[in-house]
Amino acid sequence: MSEFDDRDALIAAARDAAARAYAPYSGFHVGAALLLRNGDVVTGANVENASYGLTLCAETAAIAKIANEGWIGELAAVAIVGGRPEGSALVGGDPVHPCGRCRQILNEAAERSKTDILVHCASGDGSAVKSYRLSELLPAAFGPKDLGLIPD
Repeated sequence: MSEFDDRDALIAAARDAAARAYAPYSGFHVGAALLLRNGDVVTGANVENASYGLTLCAETAAIAKIANEGWIGELAAVAIVGGRPEGSALVGGDPVHPCGRCRQILNEAAERSKTDILVHCASGDGSAVKSYRLSELLPAAFGPKDLGLIPD
């Protein structure tokens, strides 16, 4: 077991990732921390682009990292944090939830991992947290199992 079996430690890793976000247009920093089955944590932050449609969400950046390492089927849990930086800290009172695109991308990894992962959504300062199963955030999801790629 690792320190990241603790929800608060996973949220802290997501906050650290959010500090490295590239968000010159919105000024809104988002970080994601993915807990893998072996206890490792992989993080990602949002990367904005002048052509807004090309922006990468934090969750997408982190999922791309685990896919590139061959760990797409090892996802156990996710923490997402977002807010605006004030000095060296993020602020924000409401928990940040994954957008629809990220819910679908997380579902791909969750189905490959054969688990209904926990998704911890936190405010920028970490004071407000809501936790869900991915199936609550994306009911009746379409994924690899619908294509016959993963047996029931």
